Amino acid sequence: MEGGAYGAGKAGGAFDLQTFIRQPHTVLRLVSWVFTIVVFGCIVNEGYLNDSDEGKEFCIFNRNSNACNYGVTVGVLAFLTCVLYLALDVYFPQISSVKDRKKAVISDIGVSAFWAFLWFVGFCFLANQWQVSKPEDNPMNEGTDAARAAITFSFFSIFTWVGQAVLAFQRYRIGADSALFSQDYTDPSQDSSMPYAPYANEPEAGPDIGGSYQQPANAFDAETQGYQTQGY
Repeated sequence: MEGGAYGAGKAGGAFDLQTFIRQPHTVLRLVSWVFTIVVFGCIVNEGYLNDSDEGKEFCIFNRNSNACNYGVTVGVLAFLTCVLYLALDVYFPQISSVKDRKKAVISDIGVSAFWAFLWFVGFCFLANQWQVSKPEDNPMNEGTDAARAAITFSFFSIFTWVGQAVLAFQRYRIGADSALFSQDYTDPSQDSSMPYAPYANEPEAGPDIGGSYQQPANAFDAETQGYQTQGY
């Protein structure tokens, strides 16, 4: 597990693909992503059989369309969730705010635990419907391998999502590294509230209008020298 804030180093570092792939939670997400493809792929491709009498398709799991719909829906949504959180894992080291990292890790815990529960329900539902399926509904045993694969990988998906929740909880316990971050730290380049330094414009040199005019020092005296007081 990496050091730093919630399992990642200081924001702004270069992305390393090899380090990213080797992370345990990344490995589990990729494995879960593959399992989701197997589950809904098996049900979509071979989970429906043709009824020769009615001329309609029916679900291989005890003719219960809800079982097939549940498996496909959970598989597709889990697939999209894996893609979303893989993208979040790529972006996570670039998040400079510790509070935002904390929210991302908490959401990872909740979402992973939620999907583990849905896969548990899906495994129980599919296994039960497969167990009570009637042999006469599928005398040729068509799609039986696909049905068993969907049930098996639904079971495996429980543990991969539980593992993601556990790893996310460990990252949450790591918390913020006080040597690198503070709770109120924000990347200065992203802080719009920081005032800009005023632009100092040097005054342009111009003519000194006030200093160009000088009154003669003795102008008044020069005018009064020729004036003589006359007595009456």
